[in-house]
Amino acid sequence: MSHSEPELVSLQRANQELRALNESLRSAQHQLLQAERLASIGQLAAGVAHEINNPIGYVFSNFGTLEVYLQRLFEMLAAYEQAEPALADGAVAARLAAIRERVELDYLKQDIPLLLGESKEGLSRVRKIVQDLKDFSRVDTHQEWVSASLHQGIDSTLNIAANEIKYRADVRREYGDLPNVECLPSELNQVFLNLLVNAAHAIGPQRGLIVVRSGDAGDEVWVEVEDNGCGIAPEHRPRIFDPFFTTKPVGRGTGLGLSLAYGIVQKHHGRIEVRSEPGRGSCFRVTLPVRRPTGEAGAK
Repeated sequence: MSHSEPELVSLQRANQELRALNESLRSAQHQLLQAERLASIGQLAAGVAHEINNPIGYVFSNFGTLEVYLQRLFEMLAAYEQAEPALADGAVAARLAAIRERVELDYLKQDIPLLLGESKEGLSRVRKIVQDLKDFSRVDTHQEWVSASLHQGIDSTLNIAANEIKYRADVRREYGDLPNVECLPSELNQVFLNLLVNAAHAIGPQRGLIVVRSGDAGDEVWVEVEDNGCGIAPEHRPRIFDPFFTTKPVGRGTGLGLSLAYGIVQKHHGRIEVRSEPGRGSCFRVTLPVRRPTGEAGAK
């Protein structure tokens, strides 16, 4: 059975539409899988943070008790040292002096408090990282819209992404005075993470600079992540938010990071914009309403 030319054109058009729809469905499926994977990672991070918090808590408490015990021991030791000259037995005094020299007692009395102080500082840093993990994942919120501080989310995300950034660039914070924003904090943290990691990856072999700015514009707030890296070629700029589009080498990126960020910002009724100059760097600006539209006030 032969087809007329209009029928063939119609079939070809229908075939193209089906292909486009199939590609769109495949893209949506990949985005859903990625979102589910990110949610699982968030749950894992929160669980690990909770488990780490317990032993850190009692180790930190034990350090405080140990400091008190050492102070008492040092007091007793000082009393013994003051009593040494009164010893009648010269042999005993000589033996004590020899032991004091062998164990380097004066050095130990100086070094032990320093070691304890450094250890407590290290534990405090671990506790801060654990808290940042919990803040970043925010699994305890059950994906409910809450009024949250964007600066707290950015700071937590910077600590989580520190390993990706610290060897490539310095980070400068230029925060404005922001009100709390009605949002899904863990999802916005994912946006900040993608922008910060992309900025770090855009930095060349020379150490660069990433600037995080924020500002208040009445009913809206904005956050910028700017780098002085390689920039985005003009021909690539219209496609950077497309799913699976990436200029990174094979195996370095899925092309979903900015696409997911775009979707999350759209979900928050905001917008994400970019300005870039090849060889000079890029700046991504996320603008968000302080409050959700009235019609969605009761939505989950």
